[in-house]
Amino acid sequence: MTTERVNPPELSPPAGFSHAVVASGSRVVFLAGQTALDTDGKVVGATLPEQFEKALTNLLAALTAAGGTPSDLARVTVYATDVAAYRAHAPELGRLWREAAGRDYPAMAVVQVVRLWDEEALVELDGFAVLP
Repeated sequence: MTTERVNPPELSPPAGFSHAVVASGSRVVFLAGQTALDTDGKVVGATLPEQFEKALTNLLAALTAAGGTPSDLARVTVYATDVAAYRAHAPELGRLWREAAGRDYPAMAVVQVVRLWDEEALVELDGFAVLP
C-alpha cells in the first residue's frame, strides 16, 4: 500500500491529523468502534487519557490481527463524551497516539456524543485502513 498525506497550504496547519489521505492498495479493513474494554469486557481506566490509550491499543490490535500496521490507517473517528475534556488532554492524547501509532496521522475527526454503548466509556475510536 502507498499513502500520501495531503495538507493543502490554504487550510489551517493540521495538528495530530492529516486533512486528507490518498491510499492505494488491494485490501480495505473496516475497524469497529473500540472503547477501553479489557478481555473480560469491562471498561478500564478512570480518566480520559487512560481510556484513550486502551481504546487505541484495542483498535491497533484489531488492525494487527487483520494484517495491518498503524501506517495503514487511512481514517479514524474519535467519539468523545466531552470534547472540552478531550481538548484539555490533547497534548497527552497526542503523545499516547505517537507512542502507539507513530507520526503518520490518518484523516481524523473528533465527535462529541451523549454517551457510548458502555456507560463508563469516555471515548471510542473506529476507522479503516488500506492494506497492500
